[in-house]
Amino acid sequence: MEKYARVFNRFDSNGDGKVCPAELQRCVAATVGDMTEEEAAAAVALMDSDGDGLLSMEDLVRVVEDAAEEEKASDLREVFKMYEMEGRGCITPSSLRRMLSRLGERRSVDQCGDMIATYDLNADGVLTFDEFKVMMASSPSAAA
Repeated sequence: MEKYARVFNRFDSNGDGKVCPAELQRCVAATVGDMTEEEAAAAVALMDSDGDGLLSMEDLVRVVEDAAEEEKASDLREVFKMYEMEGRGCITPSSLRRMLSRLGERRSVDQCGDMIATYDLNADGVLTFDEFKVMMASSPSAAA
């Protein structure tokens, strides 16, 4: 939270605990590049959770954490695509076996089917992306 507070305080140049469009515009211009008044007002309106036309520290934290979640989801989608080799939009026992083989783990198709069954919520024999997300979220080694 301290990290967020430091960033927020740089944006909040008058120290009132809120960031107005002009403060956002100045800070963006100083760090990233030009931003028009209209762009700053639109950005504040988009991120403003209470509708007061200003950004609070909570707004900043929410935006940053949402962006981090989107990045994680994008990364997870890329990993899913590595396992989903057959163009079917799901991980099959065969595609799982091939990927595990590439990673140096030898498993039979039946063993891979058993692995899939653990997280196959609709019991169709394959893992959809949503089922894969559940598997990755519940696996301690998936975070490594």
